Amino acid sequence: MNNNIKSIAVIGSGTMGSGIAALAADKDCKVLLLDISAEAVEKGKDRIVNERNPMLSNPEKIKNIEIGTFENDFHKIADYDWICEAVVEKVDIKKDIFSKIEKYRSDSSFVSSNTSGITLKDITAGMPERLLKDICITHFFNPVKIMKLCELIPGEQTSINVIREISNFLSTVMEKGVVHGKDTVNFIGNRIGCYFMLKGLHEGKAARSSGFSIEQIDALLSKPMGLPPTGLYGLIDLIGLDVMHSVGKNLELNLPKNDVGLAFVKLPQDETAMFSNNQLGRKTGGGFYRVKKLETGEKLKETFNLNNKEWQAFKKVTIEKNLSVILEDSTEGKLAWNIMGATLLYAADLIPEIADNIFNIDRAMRWGFAWQKGPFEMLDDIGPSLVIDRCLKEGVKVPKMLQVLNESNNAKFYNNDQYLDITGIYKNIDS
Repeated sequence: MNNNIKSIAVIGSGTMGSGIAALAADKDCKVLLLDISAEAVEKGKDRIVNERNPMLSNPEKIKNIEIGTFENDFHKIADYDWICEAVVEKVDIKKDIFSKIEKYRSDSSFVSSNTSGITLKDITAGMPERLLKDICITHFFNPVKIMKLCELIPGEQTSINVIREISNFLSTVMEKGVVHGKDTVNFIGNRIGCYFMLKGLHEGKAARSSGFSIEQIDALLSKPMGLPPTGLYGLIDLIGLDVMHSVGKNLELNLPKNDVGLAFVKLPQDETAMFSNNQLGRKTGGGFYRVKKLETGEKLKETFNLNNKEWQAFKKVTIEKNLSVILEDSTEGKLAWNIMGATLLYAADLIPEIADNIFNIDRAMRWGFAWQKGPFEMLDDIGPSLVIDRCLKEGVKVPKMLQVLNESNNAKFYNNDQYLDITGIYKNIDS
């Protein structure tokens, strides 16, 4: 398929907007980068040029980017094939931006929002039909240059051609792993990933009271699970408790009323106190962990003791387990089941709500959260029948896709290059 997208106008020059603009420029696209003021957009351009990890393969490619302001240059979007909004995560601001976009864009243009969790139907409520058929969500993961995942979400009226063209451009030109999801709160990656983190914080509280340290919990929820070395608390330090607080509020308002995740949307008491004290994570110099620079120049990693609210020397923990620990009758096994096991069950109950098939969910978690395997691949490794038995033993509802698997008399979700469809039939995985 030929690429009909040759130029991109990016609205918003913050971290995500400048990242998208830089990637497009690096691929030799014509780019227009706009923001509310000259100061803001110059800052975005400076971020592209002077980041510690360069966003451009060749500094000369900055010439592919024209910068401007909303007041003076918004009309220029008429000359661009794709207009990508990347402003702050506030519905009213996004709606205002899309009203401006609709005023100036050409009939042949494509439009998208880079929101990480606000539904398209909320953003576009009351918008004209012309926009509704040409708009979708393109959720790039941060940092844009490094992260493979881009979630592509259509609205109810989005043209098939829009999805086809943008999907092709993202995969062939921007070299992204495109995952097709549905217009639901937090889409795929963040829906499952945030459940893991918020459920983890609540279960972590109980685990700490029974003798687990933060270091032990992170050691378990990392390599043994096939997860990144940050673990649970290290990941939240990276993201920030302020972001988790905001995510929780969004989920509280927009999750379906029967969603099990509703029980965990509020931060636990200890984490709420940290949030109130601006102890948010790496961005504030420390959250659950911090790195303290000594007078000698040495760096000392410390862990925040949530019991006595004091910093103490970090204690490295190594746990020689694998994913099968989830089914172990041990303290570590119970913790793994309560957090990782619960996350796998949650994912297995979200088809067809957030995606039409299992491989889009698995790809989202591998490409967006750096999991070695996706939820259904993990379930295959553990043994789906064993997980079903555990659910029945504990009186836990067997999730939808595990029911489908059981009723189809199949042993695994994947069979070579095929996946189990919600109909109980194996189908070929899309390339």
